[in-house]
Amino acid sequence: MKTLYFDCFSGISGDMVLGALIDAGADPNLLVAELKKLQIEDEYDLKWKRIVKNGITSTKFDVILLNSSEQTHNHQEHSHDHEHEHSHDHEHDHEHGHSHDHDHSHDHEHKYTHAHEHHDHHHHTHRAYKDIVELIEAADFSIPVKETALKIFKRIGEAEGLIHGIPLEKVHFHEVGAIDSIIDIIGAAIFIHQLNVETIKSSPIPVGTGRIHIDHGIYPVPAPATLEILKGVPIEQSDIRAELTTPTGAAIIAVLAEEFGPIPSMKISSIGYGAGTKTFKQHPNVLRVIIGD
Repeated sequence: MKTLYFDCFSGISGDMVLGALIDAGADPNLLVAELKKLQIEDEYDLKWKRIVKNGITSTKFDVILLNSSEQTHNHQEHSHDHEHEHSHDHEHDHEHGHSHDHDHSHDHEHKYTHAHEHHDHHHHTHRAYKDIVELIEAADFSIPVKETALKIFKRIGEAEGLIHGIPLEKVHFHEVGAIDSIIDIIGAAIFIHQLNVETIKSSPIPVGTGRIHIDHGIYPVPAPATLEILKGVPIEQSDIRAELTTPTGAAIIAVLAEEFGPIPSMKISSIGYGAGTKTFKQHPNVLRVIIGD
């Protein structure tokens, strides 16, 4: 039985999932072709490259948002480093010029849950839950890919609805409609089905500690949406003062993983490392994927 194990020793985010799956053998060119079925390719560009993260060679996956002055500026800075394997500046380009403390996870998909003020004017950041469902259902994806992507979005939508006190059909995730979030989630569904894995397992999920600054004020880590999404999932205590797990990462793992625990007994066939945006002094901020039988 082909098994995929997510080793989340540094948490999990959407871009880390895609980077790790590419590193483990998923085909990024297939992802590019499949995502064209959404018919929104004028809103984004995709980049992936190998970087070294605290001594571990890993794959960094990025969604470059187009038609967006602030985001284009920040994302284009690192798109120029595309050929350089050791671009450490690249790892910080997602930070969008925030001057607050370093407790915030700047993995690119997190911003949708908390809608930083300076993104609110962007036309593509306000797709509601029902708009995203329509977008996925209208695309010519295989049924399993559609079902997986819709389950992940529903997990986030239900968490947001509960926190904000509104029904699912009225949920506007602020920036859950941002293109990078959509690509991370649909991309994870595409890769998982492309890899033909039969069983998905995961380690417990470290969430980090500290505080994050968002437009609603100063919030604890994990953020309320992340914690709600991880209900029923074993989380792990961590002393790292940063947000290790983002809402998108939490929803992907909560939906995909059938069980949580140590690495299962298996004969390993491939291993992948997906780089996160943040860099920590004491450990590599990567997600490890192990595939075997």
